[in-house]
Amino acid sequence: MRRAVWLLLMLVALVAPAAAQPVESFEAFLAGFRAKAVAAGVPAATYERAMLGLTPDPNVPNLVASQPEFTTPIWEYLETRVTASRIERGRAAIARNQSLFESVGRAYGVDPYLLGAIWGIETDYGSVLGNERLIRPIIRSLATVVHQRRTRLADDEKDLIAALLLLERSGLPPEQLVGSWAGAIGHLQVNPANVLAHGTDGDGDGRVNLHASLADALATSAKYLRGLGYQPGIDWGMEVVVPDGFDYLLATRTQMRPVSFFAERGVARVAGRQFGDPNLPVFLYVPAGKDGPKFLMTQNYLVLKGYNFSDSYAMSVAHLTDRLKGGGSFVDDWPRDTAFPDLEQRRAIQAALARLGLYQGEVDGRLGPITQEAYARFQAMRGEVADGFITRAAYDALAAATR
Repeated sequence: MRRAVWLLLMLVALVAPAAAQPVESFEAFLAGFRAKAVAAGVPAATYERAMLGLTPDPNVPNLVASQPEFTTPIWEYLETRVTASRIERGRAAIARNQSLFESVGRAYGVDPYLLGAIWGIETDYGSVLGNERLIRPIIRSLATVVHQRRTRLADDEKDLIAALLLLERSGLPPEQLVGSWAGAIGHLQVNPANVLAHGTDGDGDGRVNLHASLADALATSAKYLRGLGYQPGIDWGMEVVVPDGFDYLLATRTQMRPVSFFAERGVARVAGRQFGDPNLPVFLYVPAGKDGPKFLMTQNYLVLKGYNFSDSYAMSVAHLTDRLKGGGSFVDDWPRDTAFPDLEQRRAIQAALARLGLYQGEVDGRLGPITQEAYARFQAMRGEVADGFITRAAYDALAAATR
């Protein structure tokens, strides 16, 4: 076993990308980034006004490394965000703004309760917007994030440039353009590049202010969701049960299939509910393997992942949407006693799958759909139920397979 572990760790060292880290001083980065920002349309005077005397945010490096969407079991993420208190407060908040939610829903064709759920997950219905520990000047935050050079560097640079353009457009002092540590702005937390692309004056005052105006924030996010491909009148998905002997290799989001395809193979809705449109394109999602809840997901679930790439986030928004409408908890329970691999072991899992020719993605320890499908193929090769659920036992099995 020790030799197997050593081989896996050596393989990680060979193929894993370096952890996010600066390649120059913060001052040198600010001086060098100026030309890129000006070339993208940021006035030189605006750049100087925003960056003069700027220091890095010391909290950002740890936040980059510890995003809960990628480090917490999905049920823990859900249960700390979709709480009885948040459901109750969300229903009250939507009721207080009922006419606004209804008008945005009519104008853009987006489910008002979905917008309410994003509002609740992102800023707890706006309650955190005055919290200076969470909401801070985004020029400083984004400059620090770009300087750190995490894996989405190109997108972070785009957001920093967009934030500078928003600063120029708004005329605000740099310290008043605020958002999350990653730069997301307002009640529903939209990143600066998409504020530029989809920012909408929802209250008719001639300005777009996602922080101060819920109407602007709702209209902007609704327009953004439509741009991501949101389909009016279609739910995010539904919980289902799967028969014994089902081929879990069919649980892939790379191919949408009609509901009837799964119904013909014994998949049924929970609690005796009936399917609606048999031709609705869906994919089977099994976030916690054969022993956890299972779902048929529509295109609109993938739209939520466009808003935030994490499945844990998308599931939280989807579930809170239903709970705000009066729906109940999931029928099946989660496999709560599961032991999971740590970050080093997750990277070793990806490295081993790559060595076996089953995985072509990055070795970064983020076990998303690509890694899960690769592991499902490994399970199928061994004659196991190929549900793609990666646990601590998966690390042991891959260690043994790559000795």
